[in-house]
Parts: sequence; C-alpha cells; structure tokens
Amino acid sequence: MPLSPSLPDAVCRGDTRAIARAISIVESEVPEAAALVGEIFKHTGRAYLVGITGAPGTGKSTLADALTTHIRGEGLSVGIIAVDPTSPFTGGAILGDRVRMTGHAADPGVYIRSMATRGHLGGLSRATSDVALVLDAAGKDVVLIETVGVGQDEVDIVRTADISIVVVVPGAGDDVQALKAGIMEIGDIFVVNKADREGADRAAQAIAANLSLGADAASASRRKTERRNDGDWKPPIVKTEATRGVGVDELWRQIGRYREHSAENRLTRQRERQTVRLRDLLARQLVQQVEAALPAGEVDRLAGRVAVRELDPYSAVADLIGRARQR
Repeated sequence: MPLSPSLPDAVCRGDTRAIARAISIVESEVPEAAALVGEIFKHTGRAYLVGITGAPGTGKSTLADALTTHIRGEGLSVGIIAVDPTSPFTGGAILGDRVRMTGHAADPGVYIRSMATRGHLGGLSRATSDVALVLDAAGKDVVLIETVGVGQDEVDIVRTADISIVVVVPGAGDDVQALKAGIMEIGDIFVVNKADREGADRAAQAIAANLSLGADAASASRRKTERRNDGDWKPPIVKTEATRGVGVDELWRQIGRYREHSAENRLTRQRERQTVRLRDLLARQLVQQVEAALPAGEVDRLAGRVAVRELDPYSAVADLIGRARQR
C-alpha cells in the first residue's frame, strides 16, 4: 500500500492518530517506512533525546514518569518510548511500562509508546531510532527512551540518545559486578534510585570508585570514543526517590548541564550516530537483496548444511554472495 500523502503532514502537526499510524509503519518495517522517514526527516533534529537504561527493577519507568511530570511543569512536550521485552507467544510487547505511566495518558503534551524488542539485542528495538524521528517531527521537545532492562549489554542507547542515564538501586547485590563492563562507559549521568533504602550512599560510592578506576589511559580513550567525545565531562551521581519525585529536579538540572556542556559537539555526535545507523541499514538491505536474488529458503538450506558440519559459515556466506552477484 502506498504511503498516504497526508500522513507526514499530519505527523508534523502533532496529530495523535497520525503519530500512532506512523510509528506502526516504521515499527513494522514495511516498504512505506522508508518513504515516511524521507518525508519527515527535514522536520527533525529539534528534540532532545534522553536515554534511560539500567537493570530490571531499578525503577526506570517510575523515574521516566516522574521526570515527565517535571518537564511538563516547565511547559515542554514529551515523547516516551518504552522498550519492553518481546512476548515469546505473540511477539508483541508486554505493556508494563505504559501501565506505570497512566498518569500522563490524558495529557495532550505527552505521547507514550511501548515497543517490543522483537529479539533485537542491546536493550532497544531495531526501529527505536525511527520512532524517535516520528516523535521529533511531531514537535516533542524531549523524547525519553527507556531501554528494556537486560543488564550489561544495553549499550545501543549511546548510539541513539543525546544523553545516557544509567539507573541503579542500592541493595542489588555485588555493586561492582552490577556496574562493570560496557554499562559504565555509556553513562553521562548515574542515578541511584530508591535512595531511601539502606545502602544508597554505598551504591553511590561504588559508582564513584568505578568511574575513578576507569580513568586510566586506555579506559579514558575508550570512554572518550564511546561517550561521544565529551571531553572533560565528569558524570555526576544523582540520588532520587522516583515514587515521591525526590531528586528529579536535580536530575533535570544535570541533564541541562550536560546539554549545555556538549552543545558544541552535538553535530559530531550526530554524525557518529548516523554513521552507525547507515551501516546498520546498509547491512539489512544488502541481506534483503541477497535473499531476494536467491531461491526461496536458500539461506535456511545452507544453514542446515552448516549445522551438520558439511560446510563452514564463511564458505556458506561467500557462496550466497557469489551466487547473488551472478543474478
């Protein structure tokens, strides 16, 4: 079905039904999605994308809800993308995050969308970037992106958002174990949520210690690259009680500080982000072209040969590409 010519205009006017339709199109990855993004892209680039990540149970949804309340109090509009785990039965999202944000459901200045990961790793859905574009084009001032909460490998958010907020809670076990690996390198702000619990100070100290340990030459070089060349920014640690809104004003203040600090490098970060995005799109479209050029089921057939060790994976891929080129 061709893209309705009125849909992009309706999205840019902020029409709620049009936004929902547009998000469904880009999330389904149908051919109309590319045409839609092409139409609205020139109207994007104004929203500030705030990524919220962390392990399950840290209160990311409650924090996003409280932050939305604070942002709306300043007269700004908000879009929320809550990425939920994929249901093993339906392939859809269990809308737990959306249920926890019902307080904003009737607010015309807030648009909430839950998305399924659909098996995509890294804490986000593959269509998250395009959904953020839709909300950006619709005029949202701030777009909050909450990751699925799968642990240490949630690093896709750094390639999607303008700022990455890592949320932890006290009493979650081994603090160093919970904070190691890639998750420490992506944090622009660290939040100790549920700070009324015992051990909040200890959790904050563990974060500070991990940040200090990561300040050696090799780690500093890696952080500078992965955290988008933000120079001498030292990630602050903010304590919050999201259920009562405590500390949320300070979190918003720190977001503002980071936005101001990184303003001159934003174009560089966007260029790096779009490089990753282009590579991802290129890889997906090349796979689609190869599969379209070969008989149906050919990839599955070769996968079967690899499974029984008749063929190695590299030879199988070389065979697929070679035959696709001949057609």
